[in-house]
Amino acid sequence: MGHNQHTKPVREGEELNAKNLKDFLRNHDLIEDEKSELKVSQFSNGFSNLTYLLHIENKEYVLRRPPFAAPKRGHDMGREYKVIHKLNAVFEKTPKAFAYTEDKTIIGAPFYIMSRVSGEILTAKEAHKRSVGPTEFKTISNTWLDTFVAFHDIDYKEAGLIDLGKPEGYVERQVTNWGKQYLAAATHDVPAAKKVMQWMQDNQPTEYDHTIIHNDFKYDNVVFKDDSWKEISAILDWEMCTLGDPLMDLGTSLGYWTTISDPDFMKQGLQSPTVMEGNPSRTEIVEQYALKSGRNIDNLTFYYAYGLFKIAVIAQQIFYRYKHGHTCDPKFAYLDKASELCCNTAWQAIKKNQMDNLF
Repeated sequence: MGHNQHTKPVREGEELNAKNLKDFLRNHDLIEDEKSELKVSQFSNGFSNLTYLLHIENKEYVLRRPPFAAPKRGHDMGREYKVIHKLNAVFEKTPKAFAYTEDKTIIGAPFYIMSRVSGEILTAKEAHKRSVGPTEFKTISNTWLDTFVAFHDIDYKEAGLIDLGKPEGYVERQVTNWGKQYLAAATHDVPAAKKVMQWMQDNQPTEYDHTIIHNDFKYDNVVFKDDSWKEISAILDWEMCTLGDPLMDLGTSLGYWTTISDPDFMKQGLQSPTVMEGNPSRTEIVEQYALKSGRNIDNLTFYYAYGLFKIAVIAQQIFYRYKHGHTCDPKFAYLDKASELCCNTAWQAIKKNQMDNLF
């Protein structure tokens, strides 16, 4: 779920075996000498895979590994590596993928090494710190959306990624699977959740484009080249990338897109720099996307409700793990409330058949 450019000392219990790691880097010609000093720090605010910054021989690499005590599903490093590696040839906004291993004896889990892309990552904190203004956000949102459209235009067959997913039946599978996952992680009864699940079953589109989709495309998952905000150097966080309906991808992004006119509880539940002045509304994003991509978007309430519901499930799953002692990070303690909020918001969108002014 995004990581910023600021690193912190490695969290206790999440250290890497430096000697093994240096041997690995040397064996893959990423460093000259396995005796060189290695400095390791950690990117701080991810909710999912662990991301480390390796500083060695005046070079910087990024290492990604699954979280400790991770469920088997959803943290496939090999798959993530393959996507980036293949896209390196056809899409310049991909970090360079250097090496991958399934050998758990090195650091205790499969991992891969990629380039560190320097630039600006716009988290909510960063945007406030810089007091990013309305004019800048017009540029930022435009660049972000252009990149999103370009990403959906990638020829995945040409990239050799035809086996990345099964785009046929994608929407139906997603609606069913997220519903099942929600029920499996539920810790209390949320009436809106069941209503949204049923409505999505009954109102899902059956015809849609097949493209590569990112599934977590938001401001803090792209690296802007500099603070002119006119160019994005790289897209980050490829773990949920697959083939499917690009509008499902857009719906997910809209789920995170809280705006200045949303009620406070929405803004606080989904903290995002999109709440700052100058960002387009969700409806405007959709109109712009339709214009830039040439795709017809008439069923948008479905996609937005789906995006919110998916965020609800992810939050609920993390809360479930927290409640059962699998993770003790205090920032997870209120995620059940965030989950319920997303379900209620989705139901409002469905009832009103709109994406803005929901409450």
